[in-house]
Amino acid sequence: MLVLHYTGMKTAGEAIARLRDAEARVSAHYVVDEDGTLYALVPEERRAWHAGKGVWQGESDCNAASIGIEIVNPGHEWGYRDFPDVQIDAVIALIADIRGRWTIPDDRIIGHSDLAPDRKEDPGERFPWKRLAGEGHGLWFDPAPERVAALGDPLRPGNAGLGVTVLSAGLHRLGYGVEPRAEYDEPLRLAVTAFQRHWRPARVDGVADGETRARLVGLLQLAALKRAEHPGS
Repeated sequence: MLVLHYTGMKTAGEAIARLRDAEARVSAHYVVDEDGTLYALVPEERRAWHAGKGVWQGESDCNAASIGIEIVNPGHEWGYRDFPDVQIDAVIALIADIRGRWTIPDDRIIGHSDLAPDRKEDPGERFPWKRLAGEGHGLWFDPAPERVAALGDPLRPGNAGLGVTVLSAGLHRLGYGVEPRAEYDEPLRLAVTAFQRHWRPARVDGVADGETRARLVGLLQLAALKRAEHPGS
């Protein structure tokens, strides 16, 4: 899989120094600076310590199964801002290059927050996931208004019942570590929030409104279609 991060530090220099510091025990395969400069820090075939504890599609040793890309941005703590176009151009080119060497399905191109919703927020709701998918990398789905309206009232923390079970099962099927459950508890709220950061960035509140759920259904259908078209992936 490919895991995208933001550096979450004040400067690129600070982030790169930390990633190269053996005592810090963190690393990534690549860093992409805001001006598009690319730094290769760890060979792709080697493990880098970028993902930490988390799960995606049942994989719990994500460091062993992923290539990590750190994208320079101060993040939510230090003044989160939009990612420059030249930086995203470089990220897209890098991902295309990596996928030329490795079989990485679109539903395994994720953010750090997707595999670790309880710990991480990066690369966050300002990252242009839709543009990335438009270039052929990752998944994106914009539901029709009638699909949104058909799903009725939002599901939120404290709710219970079949709707919550369907929601949690769908998130689990897409890849999140949350197990199917009948109660809208804190782990489910965190998974919904992470999903929104990636696929519903206009609203990141942990409440599964109709649009959030319609996007989830559409993404599951899209992922299944892509897998059927490329059964070896």
